[in-house]
Amino acid sequence: MCYVLYLMSQKKQLHPYSYPISPASLPNWKRLLLHWSKQFPQALFLDSNQYQQDQFARYEVLLGVSSNTESTLHHKYNCNKDLFKALNKLHDSNWLFGHLTYELKDLIEPQLSSHLADALNFPMAHFFEAEIVVQIPKSANELLILATDDETAGRVFQAIALTYMDLAEPIPQQVPIALKARTTKAAYLEKLHALKAHIQRGDIYEVNLCQEFYAEDVSLDPVYTFEELNNIGKAPFSAFYKLQSHYLLCASPERYLQKENSTLRSQPIKGTIKRGKNKQEDNTLQNKLLASKKDKSENVMIVDLVRNDLTRCAKLGSIKVAELFGLYSFNTVHHLISTIVCEMEEGLPFTEAFQASFPMGSMTGAPKVSAMQLIEKHEDRRRGLYSGSVGYIDPNGDFDFNVVIRSLLYNAENQYLSCQVGGAITHYSDPESEYEECLLKAEGVMRALGAI
Repeated sequence: MCYVLYLMSQKKQLHPYSYPISPASLPNWKRLLLHWSKQFPQALFLDSNQYQQDQFARYEVLLGVSSNTESTLHHKYNCNKDLFKALNKLHDSNWLFGHLTYELKDLIEPQLSSHLADALNFPMAHFFEAEIVVQIPKSANELLILATDDETAGRVFQAIALTYMDLAEPIPQQVPIALKARTTKAAYLEKLHALKAHIQRGDIYEVNLCQEFYAEDVSLDPVYTFEELNNIGKAPFSAFYKLQSHYLLCASPERYLQKENSTLRSQPIKGTIKRGKNKQEDNTLQNKLLASKKDKSENVMIVDLVRNDLTRCAKLGSIKVAELFGLYSFNTVHHLISTIVCEMEEGLPFTEAFQASFPMGSMTGAPKVSAMQLIEKHEDRRRGLYSGSVGYIDPNGDFDFNVVIRSLLYNAENQYLSCQVGGAITHYSDPESEYEECLLKAEGVMRALGAI
């Protein structure tokens, strides 16, 4: 298999320039930054949405943009060893923003391959070097522009501030978009029963089964649609990602992997229940989730999988489960989230953490390779960036990457729009409940499109 890696080369170092803002003005600055970024061929806007339960986020907002339309470095590799070495070399103490798709698995695990159809056509992986980086810290009392000099930073700040003139224009009226199911309910249930048979035979313990909802010939305003989705979800790993004509509109609640100095941190989600209509019902549903044998068994299996993955790059004896079955509440659902931490073995490049743990266990199953082989057999569409990851790598090699779920993927060139959802299948899974959970996870996206 052939892999294409794109990175943009810029030699000049970026320096921070601070501009005071008030916390009360934070929503306005977020809108200005988002709309300012859409002029660039490449942009990644990351929003933590002031989510209080995420104690590890470094920024409230982080934005990287690039005016490059073509890569200055274009390499093809036939094995993952060369790929990750190249990514590490090309990082070279720069700010990188980009993505990894699910199909990167085929380079990490040689026995895997992907043959499913794909209408979105995102590159298997893509990273760009940011020409400008904008940060709003968790305190939200300043806006930091990372630029080559103070004159450039001043021009950027003025341009961002002047974006308010564009926001004064009437918001485009988006025609409601109804997504069609790629897989019928009957076919989904049949696939689920087949996978449960594999579990009963001992082939696997858990597998993540996904399905696609899609629309064709869609004219979409990606920025305004992202704003709708983000306002509904208020998720801590939300992202607006533009790669020329390709867009990700993401309202993810899940962290894939974070590196902070030598510490690696993974926070898989397994266990989902809807929010209640009032406080009493909400508390009842929380307790139901915490008592769920099925959800807790899902979570334990993925925790064990993540621990096993991290042994490939962790210092001996450093892997710990810092939190098991943490109850985290979001606008539309409650989740069980566990936190696994370790110290990276000294001397390893930061890319070793990706190679050891990607794709994330919460989107595959256990054992990991067997689960991914069955996913390829039973799903109807290539996952692509869905259940992949977007994030940043800073000049020190620290990074933070999400899990791409609760998202819309849009190819503006062929006007194809896609939303995929899924859930973990275990011995305890009830087929009807699993299907309903898929619909629950898609609800925010459907609302953002005006379909419900």
